[in-house]
Amino acid sequence: MDNIISSPEDNTCSEGEEERKATGTRANHADPQGFSSSQSAAYTLHEMEEKMRRKLQFFFMNPIEKWRAKRKFPYKFVVQVIKIVLVTFQLCLFAHNRYNHVNYTWDNRISFSHLFLLGWDSTREINAYPPGAGPLAVYKVDEFYNTLDYAFAGYQNLSNAIGPYSYNDENNNQVDPVFCQYNYKEGIINGFNESYEFNSEVIESCTNFTGGKSVYFSSKDMLKSAGLEINFAALVRAKLMFSIKTINFRAAGPITPPDCYRFDVAIIFDNEDHDGQMSLTLDAEPYKLICKGDQEYVTDNKIDQVLRSILNILVILICSASFVLCSRAIYRAQLLKELTVQFFRRTYNKELSLDGRLEFLNIWYIMIIVNDLLIILGSAIKEQIERNQFTNDQWNVCSLFLGTGNLLVWFGVLRYLGFFKTYNVVILTLKKAAPKIFRFSICALLLYAGFTFCGWLILGPYHMKFRSLSMTSECLFSLINGDDMFATFSIMSKKSPMLWWFSRVYLYSFISLYIYVVLSLFISVIMDAYDTIKQYYKDGFPKSDLQQFIGETSIEEVSSGLYRTQSSTSLNALMNSLFCCNFYRSAYSKIGGRSSNQNLI
Repeated sequence: MDNIISSPEDNTCSEGEEERKATGTRANHADPQGFSSSQSAAYTLHEMEEKMRRKLQFFFMNPIEKWRAKRKFPYKFVVQVIKIVLVTFQLCLFAHNRYNHVNYTWDNRISFSHLFLLGWDSTREINAYPPGAGPLAVYKVDEFYNTLDYAFAGYQNLSNAIGPYSYNDENNNQVDPVFCQYNYKEGIINGFNESYEFNSEVIESCTNFTGGKSVYFSSKDMLKSAGLEINFAALVRAKLMFSIKTINFRAAGPITPPDCYRFDVAIIFDNEDHDGQMSLTLDAEPYKLICKGDQEYVTDNKIDQVLRSILNILVILICSASFVLCSRAIYRAQLLKELTVQFFRRTYNKELSLDGRLEFLNIWYIMIIVNDLLIILGSAIKEQIERNQFTNDQWNVCSLFLGTGNLLVWFGVLRYLGFFKTYNVVILTLKKAAPKIFRFSICALLLYAGFTFCGWLILGPYHMKFRSLSMTSECLFSLINGDDMFATFSIMSKKSPMLWWFSRVYLYSFISLYIYVVLSLFISVIMDAYDTIKQYYKDGFPKSDLQQFIGETSIEEVSSGLYRTQSSTSLNALMNSLFCCNFYRSAYSKIGGRSSNQNLI
């Protein structure tokens, strides 16, 4: 196979060779078959057009037609079928494990809230709409210290918890919690005479809560003895931090051992707003540990890990093969495009149109390459997770890669359904409507942005659905789809009668404009494209100059064996006579090869 880049000597036509060609042309006024020089050139050009047309026809065939034409095995199709099975199976296993992991960590966070948060109740565990309770917060100095005392008492009496919790120590000895406060460097408020002293630099100071096993513990006294008396006017944030170990038996199975975890618990007092309300939250970051359990489960753990690693390796290998095949197909398609451009330029003295050039760019292959990269990255992260070399964030990153990659894999199935007329209508309709939808969406988004910013600014302080820019956008998008309309009207506060009336005008105008006008126009754009595609099926699709050159290929012609002849070599010889320089001849060699067994794709 020739190289795509030839040496300078090959790319430069020698003058002697040109003279010999010219002399031979003048000397031979007729070929052995009795044709004149002009007739011979016309015959050669016609033969070259047929060879080029046949090559392009084969390039644009689907895998079934290529099999009929040259008995070419559809490697990429088989790889995609194997990939979709392996990737989906891998995703199902990972989704099950991730579901168990997320729910287990969330349930433990709820347990810690009951054990360590003063004032926590079960109503806060349910994401109700509208919320059934206000934020958990402290409002008095005594409440702040009582909350610290309650958390420390719960940590001291960890053995009273139903959960199998232990201290973060090999001998299960209590490890002192760490209390940290973050204060402005200087923050003194004298409200009686409207004066203050302020320095915005935040300083961190920490100390250990050393209460031992004593019955009485006072966080206020302990902080005073440690020299950390709290100035609430300067306090920005405070944290009480400790770690707890536990083991999860729920995931244990025939080949799956129990999981060991360490939870880094942080009770956070947030006073950044300085509005008299210090919000109280609990965060529990999980870390998976290597268990030191029964030898039987250790052996089974190795079996489970090996099986999962084999699946991950198979997925990486099949996606790598898919990546290489699709990249190779795109590369060869671009070579054939350049060859076709030169053919039109030299033979017809015209440039190939933009539509004709875009025919060689296969968007499906680009999408497959993207999902291959996503799945390879996700599988690599998944392997690290299953080897316990992970943090909690990697679960979400891995699920993002694998989920998006699997989504694109299933989208790729549409390419093969598009080979059938019945299913191809959807793809062609979307393709036809895409430019109009894009232009229409720009106008609709401008109106949407205006309503979003207006609603956020005016209604935000008085309406819970408009408190932030994202919430405003989500509320308006829900209204477009007819969701929760009456609640949106009724939740509006009546503190300001003027804004209450404005909210009515605002909501009525938005709903009327988008539901009755914008959505109707959006549907009409798609229906217009659908009607156009149906008409194309009756009267014929518009063809680019490339498609007009290629023409129609009948089933009988495909199955006749015409494409299994030595067309590649003969066409290459004609290209040698047509083009002086060697670049595109070698490019064609990369595409067609020198035998009938070397095909385009």
